[in-house]
Formats: sequence, structure tokens, C-alpha cells
Amino acid sequence: MEQYDQRKYFRNLLLHFRPSEVPERTLRLSLTWGLGGIATVLVFLLISTGLLLKFAYEPSPLGAYSSIQYLERQIPFGQLLRNIHRWSGNCLVFLSFLHLLRVFYSGAHFSPRQWNWVIGLGLFAAVVLSNFTGYLLPWDQIAYWAITISTSMLDYLPGLGPGIKQWILGGAEPGPATLLNFYALHTAILPAILIFVLPFHFWRIRKANGLVVPRSPEEEAATKVKMVNTMPHLIVREVTTAVVLIAALLVFSMLVNAPLTEQANPGLSPNPTKAPWYFMGLQELLMHFHPVFSVFVIPLTLTAVMIAVPFIDRDSTASGIWFRSRKGRKMALIAAVVAIAMTVGGVLLNEYLVAADAAGPPNVMNNGLLPFAAILVFCGGFYATLKSVFKANQTETIQALFTLLVISFIALTTIGVWFRGPGMQLMWAG
Repeated sequence: MEQYDQRKYFRNLLLHFRPSEVPERTLRLSLTWGLGGIATVLVFLLISTGLLLKFAYEPSPLGAYSSIQYLERQIPFGQLLRNIHRWSGNCLVFLSFLHLLRVFYSGAHFSPRQWNWVIGLGLFAAVVLSNFTGYLLPWDQIAYWAITISTSMLDYLPGLGPGIKQWILGGAEPGPATLLNFYALHTAILPAILIFVLPFHFWRIRKANGLVVPRSPEEEAATKVKMVNTMPHLIVREVTTAVVLIAALLVFSMLVNAPLTEQANPGLSPNPTKAPWYFMGLQELLMHFHPVFSVFVIPLTLTAVMIAVPFIDRDSTASGIWFRSRKGRKMALIAAVVAIAMTVGGVLLNEYLVAADAAGPPNVMNNGLLPFAAILVFCGGFYATLKSVFKANQTETIQALFTLLVISFIALTTIGVWFRGPGMQLMWAG
């Protein structure tokens, strides 16, 4: 009996972040698409490949670039290892963003999960910063100037911005101190944050009784929910997903090499000079708004709104229902179409009609106040119109407004990545 109990406790220890039994209905792939689990696999894949890369990498401006070249050309499978690490990082940013959207649109951020939503936002920020700090480490032209452009945005933060920039860079511009700072953040501090916060994130999910699942009236009336053993039903699915993910990354990494341009040259910037793709939305905003609004006011406002959403909207009856309702799906679709039309139209209007006036003396158009006020008025009008026309509740309308803002940012990012050429002028992609 004692031996049996020991095995049971050992089994429970291994399954600490997974209960011994789970409701059968939570095994459906369409419930979460496995995005949270995939992101976790990517985190550990990045940590393991990063540890191997540390054996070859030298964190100094003179040695960083040559150590990457040596890794790719002299070390067996060195190129493949770097490719896996690079593409896993990009996938993690993208899939973490999709996971965030999945949580929101399936109503998994309502009480009692509202604080886990906030923790998830913090984890997403850590993922982006981890990718950003690793971007500089090859010390090539693309990396050096992308970081230069991104950190220069801090100059526009009122008060603390220049000081934060100097602290991050270790000086006025990227140099040896910058590389050491980014290396320490990328290989020690940010991974430690992810390793310690991720288990807490999973624990909060268990504490809130697991995944949010929409329940039919029959299930609501049932006195007992059908349960299945975590092993093998859940664990086998998770392991299979992880294996497929790693196999897909391996194949992609064998076919596509991570970029490495010529060594960084502080005296010669490439044309165009772009931030990393996940910051291109901010860089695109800089071209249409005053820097204080594009770098400080707008991002801070959106961040505050995202944190506050589960505390403003408390309709937990929508938990587990994708897009809340059929009406909610229609409103989200309308919001997406409006966002694309408004963003593309606004960029073209500013590019070809307003930009010429921006070279003149300061006025209400080029100081950023009027465009920002116009956006606030538009969002308020959009919210009120949809709520009135569709007779929608607060949950459905907040979802539509969230869709409007997210799709607008995605559109700005797409324009910046694919439709900005030399001199950051608009051009057709390709």
C-alpha cells in the first residue's frame, strides 16, 4: 500500500500542472488550438538552443559577427541550430499574439481569470522583449540599425525617455555596452522571468477550474461531467502537438537560413532602415503622428485599455463562447473591414495630401493633437453606432472595438513591412 501511494504521489508530481483527470469536452482542439502549449514548447526550445549557441557566441562588437560566421561555417549543424533558434523566436511572438487573441475572443479573460489575463499580457511583453534583445546579437547591419531605430523612439517619451534609452544602450548609441546589456537580458534575465512566471500562469488556470468551455443546457443540467484520465488522453495529444511543431520547425530551418548581412557599420545605414517586424506598427505610426502620440500616448492608452478590459466588462456568461454570439461575430467582421479601410485610407491621405503641409510651421495637423482627437471621436462614434444599430450588449460592442484597434495595428504593421521601400516611401510589395 505504501509503495502504491509513493507511485501515486510521484505521478501527481509529474502532472502538477495538469490534474489527474480532465473533462472530456476540454480535449477538443478547436477549444484552444493548442496555442498556449505550443508557445510553452517554443520557450523551452529557445532556451535549449540558446544554451548551445552560448558555447560559440562572443558578446563583443569585434567578436559577435565573426563568432556567428564561425558557427555557421565551421561548426557541424551550427547553421541549422541558429536557424531553429531564430525562427522559433519569431514563431513565439506570432503564436503568443494569437494566443492572446484566442483568450479574448473566447471569453477566457473574465472573472475569475482576469488576473491571469494581466499575467498573460506581462508574459507577452517578456516574449517580445526577449526577441528584441536577441535581434542585436549577430551585430550585422540589419540588427544594428533596427535596434538603433527602435531605441531612438525612446527619445520621444516625455521626461524619462532619454534616460531609459541611455541606460539600455549604455551610452548615446549602440556599442559594446549595448551588446553586453542585451546579451545579459536575452540569455539570463528574460528567460528567468519566463521560467518562473509560466508555471504561475498555468497554476492560475488550474485554480480557475481549468479551461473555459461553452456548455449546452443539457450539460448545465447534468449533475456530473464526464471525466477522462489526463494520461494518456491529454498528455498524448500535447506530446503529439509538440513533436509535430518541432518537426515543422526543423524542416523549415533546413530550407530557410536566418538572415545575416554584412557586419554592422555605424557610419552607413541601410535604406530603408526598419525596426523589427513586431515594432513596425509603431514605426509606421511615427510617420503619421507626432512622436509623443505615436510612441507614448497611443501605446500607453492601448495598454491600459487591454489591462482594464476584464475589469470593465464583467459578463462572465460569455465565457467560452467564441465572439460572444452570432451578432458578435458579425460586428467583429464589420469592425475588421472598417479598420482596414480606415487605416489604408488614412495612410494614403496622410502620405499624399497632408504630408506636404507637415513641412511648414507647426499647426494642429502636424502637432498630432487633432489626428489623435479625431481617432478618439471616431472610436467613440463607432462604439455608440454599433451598440445602437445592432442592439448589442457591452460585451459584444467592446469586442468589436477591440477588433477595430487590433486590425488597424496589423494593417499598419503590414504596410510598414511590405509596402515601405527606399526612403520609407510607399511602394508595391515585391
